[in-house]
Formats: sequence, C-alpha cells, structure tokens
Amino acid sequence: MDIWKSKVLPKIKLIFVKTGGKKAAAAAELVKAFDESKDGINGEFEEKKADLQPKVVEIYESVPAPLKVLIKERSKVSGIKKNSAAITKFFEDLAKIEFPGAKQVSEGISKVGPALLSGPIFATFEKVSMLLPVAAEEAPKEAPVVTEEAATAKDEAVVEEKKEEDASAADEKKEEAEEEKKEETPAETAGPTADASAAATTEVAAVAVPAEAAAAEATAPPIKAEAAETAKAEEETPKA
Repeated sequence: MDIWKSKVLPKIKLIFVKTGGKKAAAAAELVKAFDESKDGINGEFEEKKADLQPKVVEIYESVPAPLKVLIKERSKVSGIKKNSAAITKFFEDLAKIEFPGAKQVSEGISKVGPALLSGPIFATFEKVSMLLPVAAEEAPKEAPVVTEEAATAKDEAVVEEKKEEDASAADEKKEEAEEEKKEETPAETAGPTADASAAATTEVAAVAVPAEAAAAEATAPPIKAEAAETAKAEEETPKA
C-alpha cells in the first residue's frame, strides 16, 4: 500500500498531467486553426446550404434526443462530454456530406476528443440549426390582420343585429298590449249590460205591483156589496 501511494500513483498522475497538457496544447492549435478559417467556412456554407439542407435534416433526425437539444440550445459545455460518442458520430456523418468545417472538427475530435473543442463544435451546431425546419409548435403565430372593410362590415352587422333586437322587443310589447286590451274589453262590455238588465227588472217589478193592487180593488167592491145586501135582508126579516 505504501509503495502504491509513494511510487505508482505519482507516476500515473504525472502521465495524465503530461497527456492532458499535450491534448490541451493540441486542442488550442485546432481551435486557433478553426477560427482562422471561419471566413472561408462561412462563405462555403452560404454557397452550399440549399443543397446541404435535406442531407443535414436526415442526419439530424437520426441522432439521439439529448444531442438534438444540445444542437439547438448550445448552452451547456458539459453536454459535449455527456454526448461525446454521439457528437463524434455526428461530425463523421457531416464530414461525409462535405459540410463546411465538419472534416476539420472531426479530425480534431479524433485527436483530442470533443470536450476540448467546444468552440468549433458549437459553431458548427449553429450552422446546422439554420438548416433545420421550424417545428409547427415553434412557428410564430401571426395575429389576424383586420382590414378597414372587415371592421366596417363587422360594425354594420352589429348595428343591424341591434335594430332587429329592438324591432323584436317592440313587436312583443305591441302583442302584449293587444292581449291586455282583449282581456279588458269583455269586462267593460258586461258592465253596462248588467246595469241595463237590473234597471229593466226594477221597472217590471214597479209596474207589476200597481197592477196587482188594482186587481185587488176591482175584486173587493162586489164582495162588499154582497155583504151589505145580506145584512139588509136580515134586518128586514120579521122576528118570530
């Protein structure tokens, strides 16, 4: 155990330090060379992007989902290390279709790995994103354009609708008034008729009473006359 700590472990660390130093230096040279060739890469990209688009889309659709997110967002350098194998394969495929700068980056990855080449990798991802179709859900929604004629037509429609509502309300009120008038008319007509009937009945009763009295008086005198004659006959009869 003491030998491991005192001799073996320090040698391993020294190897990693030397290796890391060499990779870092090589990566720095690769990044510098990529930056110096950016103008040529950009010009070539503008010339070929129409022909490259369908090929790039096909390659993009075949990569894993985490790499797709990294290509679009390009915000986390740590994502390069996590997806190193997929990135290596992605740049090999781009180099095959002669995507500008892809061969240079692919060769650099094979020498120092993708983690030390974040600048060139993200620069290539940016160009790849320019060729990807915009998803339907990501497309900006345009607000509907309302023309002056459409606005005028809408206002006229509102006014017409208002007029129709007012007319309907007026018709309803008119019908209600006519119904109320019809309900009140029989009651008003029955009033005078009933009064006339009552007056006629009173007049008939008034005429009937005197007629009965006159009939009684006409019948009474003969009865009184007979009684007087009977009394007179009894007075004239001689007493026995």
